[in-house]
Amino acid sequence: MQDFLVGARYVKILLYAEATRLISKSGIGTAYKHQMEALRRVGLEYTSDWEDEYDIAHVNTIGPGARAVIQHCKRKGIPIICNVHTTAEDIKNSFIFSNFYAKIFRRSLKKRYGMADHLIFPTHYTESVIRRYGINVPGTVISNGVDTALFKKDVKKAEKFREEFGIKGPIVLSVGFPFKRKGIHDFVDIARKMKDITFIWFGARITTVLPKDVRRLLKNPPENVIFPGFVPQEKLVEAYSAADVFLFPTYEENEGIVVLEALSCECPVVIRDIPVYKNWLRHNVNCMKGRSNDEFIKIIENLISNKNLACEIASQGRKIALERDLLEIGKVLAKTYEEVLRRCRN
Repeated sequence: MQDFLVGARYVKILLYAEATRLISKSGIGTAYKHQMEALRRVGLEYTSDWEDEYDIAHVNTIGPGARAVIQHCKRKGIPIICNVHTTAEDIKNSFIFSNFYAKIFRRSLKKRYGMADHLIFPTHYTESVIRRYGINVPGTVISNGVDTALFKKDVKKAEKFREEFGIKGPIVLSVGFPFKRKGIHDFVDIARKMKDITFIWFGARITTVLPKDVRRLLKNPPENVIFPGFVPQEKLVEAYSAADVFLFPTYEENEGIVVLEALSCECPVVIRDIPVYKNWLRHNVNCMKGRSNDEFIKIIENLISNKNLACEIASQGRKIALERDLLEIGKVLAKTYEEVLRRCRN
């Protein structure tokens, strides 16, 4: 891609993430894979080996490995981009002692992100959170993106999913770690009040770090709630295609890749009305927003009974996903790399 060369020289990018096996089932792991695919689609060369030769480092994690890479790049004079996947706000109400760690992480994040030459934020909301930390490093808002060719509604896959799970009636779906922050308690509470509907929550259980009340929910859910655990992307496509509603009652998010996946599969999306979804997701246009369980219940009932509304919401949602297709993300990443390299070399 000649447009993305700096001067007359081809550019190579380090895409770095530590503990890749550990984060493979998380949103950070998915975003990392998306970056690889996005760069492939625009023809940019990359490496995941920080000891390799490269022109710019794109760092996705905040642990000791990332710190070592940043220090290495500082010594070598290599520009550093940090992708802001983590904030103190989205650590709260997640795992055991997470609220305590959030206070410590805020100071650590301020230092780590402050060492970068450039920051990438998945949404304008995440940028506003980081700016409140007092971090003034230049930055760009770039979505984590979605593979719209893979995440595409498929009637046959929907039928396969329903047959496998033995479901004939309506399905309400959610995806993600079963954290309090993600609204797992609300999801189950809503299910208890809508017993004629099957509620399914896909996501790695990681029970060793979950609070007791969450573990109890996973172990003894209502009869109409299913927790299958983590599944590969191909199974998620089946689930999104089969579901009547995608319910994402999270209280705090930086973007929510699963929301993009549901939008891409034309599954009507119902989200909590929180700042991260302001402006780009519009109530009663490309999604439905609620602020309480009672509101969520009314919205779900409306979408299931009003197929025309559900189809219109789903169709408009697909347009949002297409704007964030990995090819488009690759183009924006490439231009950002070019701008950062030019600025750091001047």
